[in-house]
Amino acid sequence: MIKAIIFDLDGTLLNRDVSIEMFVDCQYDRLNIELSHIPKDTYTKRFIELDQRGYVWKDKVYQQLAAEFEVKEITWEELLQDYLSQFKNHCMPFPNLKKMLEGLKSQNLLLGMITNGFGQFQMDNLKSLQIEKYFDVILVSEWEGIKKPDPRIFNKALNILNVQPNEAIFVGDHPENDVLAAKKVGMKGIWKKDLLWRNAEADFIVDDLGELPFIIEKLMKE
Repeated sequence: MIKAIIFDLDGTLLNRDVSIEMFVDCQYDRLNIELSHIPKDTYTKRFIELDQRGYVWKDKVYQQLAAEFEVKEITWEELLQDYLSQFKNHCMPFPNLKKMLEGLKSQNLLLGMITNGFGQFQMDNLKSLQIEKYFDVILVSEWEGIKKPDPRIFNKALNILNVQPNEAIFVGDHPENDVLAAKKVGMKGIWKKDLLWRNAEADFIVDDLGELPFIIEKLMKE
């Protein structure tokens, strides 16, 4: 019997690729005086390359950008602070996000989130998406001192929700850190398909979040 669904955030509920492109575009416009010696397309492209889809923290990204483009009018620390304070204003959800969460809640399921990243930053993004109210537990790696794929962070969420691993499903976009890690703990794993990877050893694969309530409903009847 499935009792709980636990989600990843970036790349699963938050369309981070679109969000980061929107943010960088606006950052360049906002700080045009300081960055105008760099062509906008060049700045945007290089940021996205260095960012590596969020797996490189932005202190390193901005230090590299400042060095490569000889940015003198603003420090990398100020660029980083702008990111920390402004990214939340550009968060874009994947289609059907709220409809999906409401559908799962209507099935009396517990909902959780486990996300790697910095605590307040990720919470700001959740609030921007207006979805924090749906979750019974939210674990952010910085605040927990452990991160995916460490099994301890999955087990902590399960303990808080008071469910057994075989009563829970994890939904994420990373084949190893999300899907495989959850399956090793004993949960079912659903892969939110991402074109960066060809495949994942998942129990189910979804292209659209709107598919999830139907999959869960089927599982609950088994």
